[in-house]
Amino acid sequence: MASKPRAFAKVFLPALPPPPLLTAPVFSRRPTTRGAGAAAMSAAATPPAQAPRKWEGLVDEALEREVLGACLDEAPERRRVREAFKDVQLSIDHCLFKGQYSGIGTKESYERNSRGVEIFSKCWFPENHRMKAIVCLCHGYGDTCTFFLDGVARKIASAGYGVFALDYPGFGLSEGLHGYIPSFDTLVDDVAEHFAKVKGNPEHSGLPSFLFGQSMGGAVALKVHFKQPNEWNGAILVAPMCKIADDVVPPWPVRQVLIFMAKLLPKEKLVPQKDLAELAFKEKKKQEQCSFNVIAYKDKPRLRTALEMLNTTQEIERRLEEVSLPMIILHGEADLVTDPAVSKALYEKAKSQDKKLCLYKGAYHAILEGEPDDTIFQVLNDIISWLDQHSPKDEGSS
Repeated sequence: MASKPRAFAKVFLPALPPPPLLTAPVFSRRPTTRGAGAAAMSAAATPPAQAPRKWEGLVDEALEREVLGACLDEAPERRRVREAFKDVQLSIDHCLFKGQYSGIGTKESYERNSRGVEIFSKCWFPENHRMKAIVCLCHGYGDTCTFFLDGVARKIASAGYGVFALDYPGFGLSEGLHGYIPSFDTLVDDVAEHFAKVKGNPEHSGLPSFLFGQSMGGAVALKVHFKQPNEWNGAILVAPMCKIADDVVPPWPVRQVLIFMAKLLPKEKLVPQKDLAELAFKEKKKQEQCSFNVIAYKDKPRLRTALEMLNTTQEIERRLEEVSLPMIILHGEADLVTDPAVSKALYEKAKSQDKKLCLYKGAYHAILEGEPDDTIFQVLNDIISWLDQHSPKDEGSS
């Protein structure tokens, strides 16, 4: 896709109203015909056309108004909206939601962490036998573990694994200002703390544990690994955010302005952004289904958040040689959001002896959600196959 000229600087200028239409000279005469006046009166009496509905035929009109009119800045409203909409979400025509997997248990919970932040978490596990291993899932920017990743987790759990996920502070159903990352390092600490509790559960004693990071979650997973270099048996990195693609990052002069503005107005939504769903999802229908992820953060990135993500990718790009755990990297070759070239560099530079790189020809960024069904299941099967090779054989299934 050819890149378009960037116009990032416009974001800092106040929007000016368009000039009034000059439809007549200053000294105009009254209309000379009655017909024109009658037509004008008739037009004035015609009520304005209603805006087209977003989910017409799929969602009750009252529910649609309730969801679209909600302010999602804080967690209580996000939780209310998700509760009202979750049955609709699970009924959409997407391959991740149509899979029928028997014997899968789930549990959702809220718990305050050591910083006093109430964290939402969810787990998926085989009900009829001991899980083969623990998979700790880190979601992408703006996302939640309760939508597309729910389908991903069910598929992995159906293969005998326990999958554990949380919504980061400020995302999904966890407390915090929506879409706000004041410190990426603090976010990583919160994730590491939560997964330490999962791994420390006596029921999980002796089980291998794997990090699973998608997009920004790949950066989270790698930073957890840097923090705990010997505590994980491997990592699954799906289109990891080791570097944001050059076509998505603002040019250098604008970045300097962002750095300055982030100190003054860290929570403001001033960072320009392209339509990431359009860039990330190959299939138009699946792209449109993103609208059903009603608690996802879809607004412009907040200034501090954008700066934290940019700094994090620059740090990870400098530290690729420090990656030492077994890993599989999966990336679409046509990804315009996170740079697949850096996934190749991660594969080449990491000191891991056990590493695998899977590139999918023509695939975009959202290889687990936005590609044709056969590609999605190919990626999932590649992940499960790798997990099977790195986990003990399941001898307790019934």
